[in-house]
Amino acid sequence: MSRLVFITGASSGIGQALALRFYSAGYRLALAARRTAEVQAWADASALSAGRYQIYSADVSDIDGIVAAGQACITAQGVPDVVIANAGISIGMDSAVRADLDVMAQTFATNNIGVAATFHPFITSMALRGNGTLVGIGSVAGIRGLPGHGAYCASKAAVINYCESLRGELRPSGVKVVTICPGYIDTPLTRENRYAMPFLMKAEVFAEKAFATIQAGHSYRVIPWQMGMVAKLLRLLPNALFDKALSGRARKQRQDER
Repeated sequence: MSRLVFITGASSGIGQALALRFYSAGYRLALAARRTAEVQAWADASALSAGRYQIYSADVSDIDGIVAAGQACITAQGVPDVVIANAGISIGMDSAVRADLDVMAQTFATNNIGVAATFHPFITSMALRGNGTLVGIGSVAGIRGLPGHGAYCASKAAVINYCESLRGELRPSGVKVVTICPGYIDTPLTRENRYAMPFLMKAEVFAEKAFATIQAGHSYRVIPWQMGMVAKLLRLLPNALFDKALSGRARKQRQDER
């Protein structure tokens, strides 16, 4: 039986680009998303073979829902070789606005708890088998905080550190944990941004590089690499210079600005 990849957030953007790249490499697909009709429409338009994919309805912020989707995947298709926790949201926030605290809670529920809940159903089976790869999609935004972007930056910093912790925990089992931090990727999520996006990359180009990273078993990679260099430089900047450099930068749209 061909290899299997389980991907969350498969209804658009990076999720679909990754699904198509893995499909072209011969993988069977387990696609989890809230908007299953959109996933089905995309699968039909992409002429995917009906026997090589299955769609699961799940919201990763609902722990029981995504765990049930993972268990259903194991029952219907087997234990995946690769699990990609890709689903995420990005909404600007202002901590002085009460409603934005709910935005932050939802961001963490999706971007952080959702990652752990996505991995959970597969860890024991992968460890018993002695192999498998869990992929957490972080972001360069998790390397340093950006004004107006506190919820997203904090959540992605947590993804990076969570995956690093999990990598150490699972190392003896043979299960690999890979952290991929995209820079600016051309998706519906980034098209709402009101600021310059250096080194903007097409989703299919990102998927090609991410696929190579996962296949090679690298533990951590920023894509594109240029954004990794920028992030490292920003990390080295003293706070006073960093704050000055970002002064006046356009902020991410808040929920009531959409």
